[in-house]
Amino acid sequence: MADTCGQVLLGSGLTVLSHPLMYIKVLVQVGHEPLPPTLGRNMFGRQVYQLPGLFAYAKHIIQIDGKSGLFKGLTPRLCAGTIGTIVHSRVLQVQYAHQVLQSVVGSSQKAEDGSLQHVVNETTKEMIARSCATIVTHPFHVITLRCMVQFIGREVKYRSVVFFSVVFLLPFMCLSTHSGLIPRLLGDVLSLWICNMLAHFINTYAIDDSTSHTGEIKNCSQAVTGFFASMLTYPFVLVSNLMAVNNCGLAGGLPPYAAVYPNWLHCWSHLSREGSMSRGNSLFFRKLPAGKMYAIEQKRFF
Repeated sequence: MADTCGQVLLGSGLTVLSHPLMYIKVLVQVGHEPLPPTLGRNMFGRQVYQLPGLFAYAKHIIQIDGKSGLFKGLTPRLCAGTIGTIVHSRVLQVQYAHQVLQSVVGSSQKAEDGSLQHVVNETTKEMIARSCATIVTHPFHVITLRCMVQFIGREVKYRSVVFFSVVFLLPFMCLSTHSGLIPRLLGDVLSLWICNMLAHFINTYAIDDSTSHTGEIKNCSQAVTGFFASMLTYPFVLVSNLMAVNNCGLAGGLPPYAAVYPNWLHCWSHLSREGSMSRGNSLFFRKLPAGKMYAIEQKRFF
C-alpha cells in the first residue's frame, strides 16, 4: 500500500510538471497552428521557414488564457494517473499471488531470471496490468484531451461537467472505437514488447557481464530501447488522440477544421496518405508540411 501511495504521489508530481508539454503536443497533433511560419535556423544552422516551437506556442497560450491556461485538463489527467496506478498495482499483485499459488501446488516451473522465458512471462504480466489500467482510465483520458482541444474553438463544454461526463460516458467510451481506445491499447502493447525484447537481446548478446558497471549499462539500454519503441509506436498515439476528439461536438474535431473518421483505421489511412503520421512528434525544429498552404483564418495547414 505504501509503495502504491508513493507511486501515486510521484506520478502526480510528474504529471503536473509535464502537463503543459502534453497540452501543446495535443494541439499540434490535431493540427492547430495559431502562429504563422517564421524564418529561423535548423539544427545545422541553415536558414529555413519553421513552425513555432514549444516555447513560442506556450507564450501564445499564456497571452490568451494566462499561465493557468497551460494546465487545462489537468484534473481528469490526475484522476486517470491515480486510478491507473492503483489498478496496475492491484492487477500485478493478483498475478504474482496466482504465480505463488501455482508454484506451491507444483503446477508451474519458475523460469530462470534473465532467460527469454522469464522476460516473456514478466512482459505478459505487465501487459495485462497496463491494459487493465488503460481500459479503466480511458474515459478520463478522453475528457483530458477534449478539455485541451476546447482551446481551438474557445468552448467550455468540458469545464464544470468533468465528473458528470465520466459517469455517463464511461460505458460508451470504453466500448467505442471512436474514442481511440483500440489504437491506444495496441500502441501500449507493441511498445512494451518491443522495448523489453530488444533490451533482453542487447543485454544478453551485446553486453559482457564481466565488465564493470554492467548494471548501469543494462539500465541505459532499457532506456534507449524504450525511446526507440515509443518512436515506432507514435502513430498509434497520434491516431488514438485524434479519434478521442473526432466528431465530439468541439470545433477542433469537426469540419471544416478536421475530417470526420468512421473508425481509427480510416484515420490512420488518411494521415498516412498525407504524410502526417509523425505530426506533433517533435516540438522543436518543426518544419513546414510539404505541399500544404497555411490558412490564417483557420490557423492550420491545408
